[in-house]
Parts: sequence; structure tokens; C-alpha cells
Amino acid sequence: MSTAATSFPDRNAAEVADLALTSDATAPEVRARRMRQRRQMYVGQVVSYSLGASVLLLYAYDGAISMAVPSLFWAGGLMIIGTFTVLSESGFGDQFEDHYLTVFQISAHMALQLVFLLAVPTVGVAFISVLFLIFAFGTLRMTSRQAMVTWCLATAGLAFVFLVSDLPIGLPVATRLERTASMLCFVLVIGQCAFLGLFGSTLRKILYRRSIELKAAYQRIEELAELDELTGSYNRRCIMRLLDAEIEGSREMAKACAIALIDLDWFKRINDAHGHPVGDEVLRTFAITVFANIRPADRFGRYGGEEFLLLLPDTQADAAARMLERLRGIVADLDWGAFSPGMRVTISAGVATLRDNDTADTFLARADSALYSAKAQGRNRIATS
Repeated sequence: MSTAATSFPDRNAAEVADLALTSDATAPEVRARRMRQRRQMYVGQVVSYSLGASVLLLYAYDGAISMAVPSLFWAGGLMIIGTFTVLSESGFGDQFEDHYLTVFQISAHMALQLVFLLAVPTVGVAFISVLFLIFAFGTLRMTSRQAMVTWCLATAGLAFVFLVSDLPIGLPVATRLERTASMLCFVLVIGQCAFLGLFGSTLRKILYRRSIELKAAYQRIEELAELDELTGSYNRRCIMRLLDAEIEGSREMAKACAIALIDLDWFKRINDAHGHPVGDEVLRTFAITVFANIRPADRFGRYGGEEFLLLLPDTQADAAARMLERLRGIVADLDWGAFSPGMRVTISAGVATLRDNDTADTFLARADSALYSAKAQGRNRIATS
């Protein structure tokens, strides 16, 4: 027999994932979505009770039960649904974490089944079968504590029926119509089991997809936390962390390590003469040029303003100088006039290689000293330390 079990409480799979991504579950859009889902659930319950009452009507038509039973069963179901609909529309459930009021709904519907089991024991097996579905659908939403509470309630009700009373619980199969009605009871129960399986499968797929989206979002957040928004290079905090790691790794592996502090020559003049938007495009173009001309193992970050830090692992001093000289030439040869006629952009860089007694601060200080020397010599050149 079909009853309200088909909607217990069929929490929408998308909501499960949405709540994982929504920090404020009481936001208006969340409450509105919950309201829509509860309405859909209650409509499903009405349909389910109607189907159950239709099966009971077949039994009544054949004389197995009173004609009043189907209408009373349907009315009882509608009374429960109506009560929870009023609570839902008033927003009463939204103040609770379990806005479906799961335990109360399950308890009410199980109580209705037990009442009719006692009142009409001749078709009692039909009502008992529905108890399994009610509890099974409820477990999709319940916490372990709620599951224990509802299980104890169901156990108490069934203990009363089977141990306290001596009612002859059965399922009529004497006539062709009774056998048809009994068959429909189990057909509808099996159909709801199939629905439960499909719902669970859909829930898993949606949750899996949302978990992938969540991981991608977290990865993007981590990237944004490490990258300079304007140039896409590492920000100062990240490049300094990478420098510390590179120093430690180079010493452990007994490998050379070089760094270069790079400065765009006369960058303030570019901003003053052409405007900050053009200056931003110059920084972006420079960063893209560097990324296109360094090795995969190299690390490039914005040290501050128009100054950048390039980490060159496993690189000797002469090799580092050649790499920076090549990069200097590439930057100088770019057609900067595309941004503003007559514009010319060059770089100066100070290169330093790691020494045994270097810390990150002393390492950077030597590179900064070399950069100062390059500027003092007229800019658009590379100096080493």
C-alpha cells in the first residue's frame, strides 16, 4: 500500500550540497528553496495517501473491511499533512536545524499506520509493510540520534500490537479482488523502494558533483591567496615562503641556487606620463613575458610595486646572469609602443647566488645591492653579487 512514505522526508539532493556551500542557511533564498521543497513533499504525501486509500477501497468494495476505512485513512493522512503544512508555511520549522521536523513527521505517520493496524487487523500486513518504508525514507534525513528515537517508538508500537494484543493480523486473499488489492499493496511498496534507490543514487551523484565543485572553489581560493591579482605572479608572502623553502632544499641537496631582484626602469615616469591603467598593462605584459621565458622549476613573484623576485633553483651564477641578460633583451625589444606611441620599457636586475652562511634576508640583501649597482650604472643592465 502506498502512503506518505514516498516523501519521508525526501530532502532534495541539491539542497544537501547547497548547504555545504552556503555559510548562512537562514538566508532568504535558502528559506524560499526549503519552502518549495516542503510543498513538493506534502503534495507527494497527498498523492501517496490517495493511492493507499484507493487500495483500501478495493478491500472495502469486496467486503473485507468497512467502507468507512478508506475515507478515514485518507482523512487521517490529510490531517497530518495539513498540520505540518501549516507549520511549514508559518516558517516554524526554519528555526530548527532539521526544518522538516523529521522525527515528528515520522512519528505521526507511523502512529497512523499502527492505529489502522489495530483497527483493521485483517489487512494489517499492508500497514506493517508501510512502516518499513516510512522508516527507510526517514533515515535519508535523520541523524543517528533521531534514528534511534524513531526506532524505539516503532519498536514500542509493534511490541504492543504483537505482544499485548492478540489481534489476527493478516492480508485477505480469499477472492480475486482481494488478491488484486493485496498484490497492489506490495507493488506500490516495491515501487517506493525503487524510488528510494533512485533517489539515493541521484543524491550521491549530485553530492559527488558538488564536492568536485567545492574542491575546485577551494583550490581557486588557495590560488588567489598566493597570487598577485594584477600580474598573476606569486604575491610577496608566497614568494618569500618559496624562497625559504628553496634555500633549505638547496642546502639539503647540496645544489646551487640563484635569485634575481628585477625592477622596471623609470616605472613612475610611465605612470605619470601615460596613466596608471597603462602602467598596469605594462606590469601584466612584463609578467607574461617572464612566464614565457623561464623554466618550469623557476618561481616568479611580485616583491613590491614594480619590483619582482625570480627564484632560480639549481642554477650557478654565470648561468643565472645569462638567463637574466636574455630576459632583459627580450623585454627591451618588445613593441611597447602598442600601449602608447614612443613608449620604451627596460628592466634592471640584481643577481645573487646562495652562500653557506646566507639567510633569506642576507640573500635578498645581496641581490638588492646588485640591483642598486645596475641602476647606478645607468639601468637596463644586469649586475651580480
